[in-house]
Amino acid sequence: MAPQRQFLPLLLLLSLPAFFLYSHYHSSPHLPLSSHSLNPNPDLDLPSNLGPRLNSIPNLSNFSFILKVLTFDRLSSLSRCLRSLAAAHYDRDTVHLHIYVDHFRHADNVSELLDQKLDESRRILEFVDGFDWKYGQKVVHYRTGNVGLQAQWLEAWWPSSDHEFAFVVEDDLELSPLYYKFLKSLIQNYYYNSSNFSPSIYGASLQRPRFVPGKHGNKIHLDDGTQIFLYQLVGTWGQLLFPKPWKEFRLWYDIHKAKGIKPLLQGMVTTGWYKKLGEKIWTPWFISFIRSRGYFNIYTNFLHERALSVSHRDAGVNYGKTAGPDSYLLDESSLDIELLEMQPLTELKWYDFCFKEVVPGRVIKSFEELGSVLYSVQKQDTILFVSLFGASERFIRNLLCHFESSNIGNYILMGPNSDFLLDLARRGHPVIDVDQFLSSIRAHKMKSLRDSDMEVKKDVLVKAYVIQKSLESGFNSWVVDGNMLPLSSSPFLDTIDANYDFRAGKTPEILFVRSSSSSRKVWVDDFIHKVAGMVDSVMGRGKKFAYIVGELLKQEGMRIKWVDDEVSLSLRIASRNANRTSMVNGKKTVFWSPELGSDTIQKLLEEMDLWIIDSEDSCTAVVCHQS
Repeated sequence: MAPQRQFLPLLLLLSLPAFFLYSHYHSSPHLPLSSHSLNPNPDLDLPSNLGPRLNSIPNLSNFSFILKVLTFDRLSSLSRCLRSLAAAHYDRDTVHLHIYVDHFRHADNVSELLDQKLDESRRILEFVDGFDWKYGQKVVHYRTGNVGLQAQWLEAWWPSSDHEFAFVVEDDLELSPLYYKFLKSLIQNYYYNSSNFSPSIYGASLQRPRFVPGKHGNKIHLDDGTQIFLYQLVGTWGQLLFPKPWKEFRLWYDIHKAKGIKPLLQGMVTTGWYKKLGEKIWTPWFISFIRSRGYFNIYTNFLHERALSVSHRDAGVNYGKTAGPDSYLLDESSLDIELLEMQPLTELKWYDFCFKEVVPGRVIKSFEELGSVLYSVQKQDTILFVSLFGASERFIRNLLCHFESSNIGNYILMGPNSDFLLDLARRGHPVIDVDQFLSSIRAHKMKSLRDSDMEVKKDVLVKAYVIQKSLESGFNSWVVDGNMLPLSSSPFLDTIDANYDFRAGKTPEILFVRSSSSSRKVWVDDFIHKVAGMVDSVMGRGKKFAYIVGELLKQEGMRIKWVDDEVSLSLRIASRNANRTSMVNGKKTVFWSPELGSDTIQKLLEEMDLWIIDSEDSCTAVVCHQS
């Protein structure tokens, strides 16, 4: 009989704000970047040094940990796996064991093999029936037909609550006696600790990281001091699953499966696997889902090729013949680290499918905060500022896919506070929250403008201020709107004319400012005040930032080069353009007028093969560039 769970005393006081925050998180499908999960489970013995007093929240639901063991016809593998699980340290916790036994294929039922298959199944069932599991319930699910590895994974779990966790184990794995203590500590630190929680994390893998699925991606290289990091790739050799992301994936899978949408993600090795093996495997589906959501998985990095979960890579679906252990098992005899000491989430590194580092959460809210981000994103001392004002979310996501494809990383996005802006930051794009940024400066009063004009003035002002900060930091600046796309890998680096400190375009609305003593001398607070003062006078004439700056620079006696007539720079697409694809040749950017309408613009971009997002606004390809 399983031991009774030890409950901490139920605290009597609960603040209403904390209760409502808890209720909001567990009823909302998506969270803003800054939202956190409070700990609803005082049953977990939270260390006192985990930050806020999380155990002040009452016991709203019970923490539950379930082992999901997937097996088929490998009795010796299953025996080794279950014995390693039984030898782990569970203290007095309740841990349930669910074993899923897949049936042999009926197509194999030729007379000489039938009795052998039946005997194999009988011996496996006799073993699991007789296997003693003293830590909780043992449940055996014996299938009536062969469903394969994909269904074994996908049908193994539907979480009963937001506090139920599944650890999925294929039968050729061997687990360290320390695995559960590590996972429990990880759940305490990165799920129930509000200061470390992120809605972007879907679980944790205990296998040693070895594989990069993005074609031409970086080799996995981690310094010796990195014990925990985040990586988008799911790990099938011992994967802990968090409940909400798994539910979200299952519903996503149902929709795509029903509509015949295949998990074909260009630029990924796993897409080749799917084309070869089809529905025998499940990971391409999950990878496509993770790509669309921007989620990450926790991984470990123990020295000397060690891991808490080791795959013996026995012959089966994934291996034609046994390949042997992939790692060395980390146990008490080889333990030379503080296994349960976990860094704050803010100190961990994040990596995408190319094993390129991602920096989530960069929301710039003040003039001072902008400086450090400028240094981290600049390329060849140049920064690209992209205004999101008036731009459709879909077109911005398409633009960011082009940035990824062209290896353009020296950009910062600027827009009003919104869920969309926070989602971009969560996915690793640096953003400026224009409302808070301008509020922190408090340089201009904008109450005299109508609401419809306010957005225009904010757009103009933030452009003026980011250029000033960029010049102070010694960087060149490009400022553009969201109604354009790059057509080369460096359209904002190889078009700089050394004879001019200022280049501008009215159609499209662009401005380049070179970092020089003369530009720094003119671009001061007084100049920005004049920019702000001119907004009212040009508002009704459809003229904006580039025109205002051009007029003021002329008054200051500065030379400015207008690029509207440069045939090689940009192509304006319109419904009347003929043979648009051939017209792109030699151009560095394309742009359009928002007045065309979203559907028309999307259709034109599709005709030019420049629409590279899918129906979920996710990039259709993963494009890796060597770091």
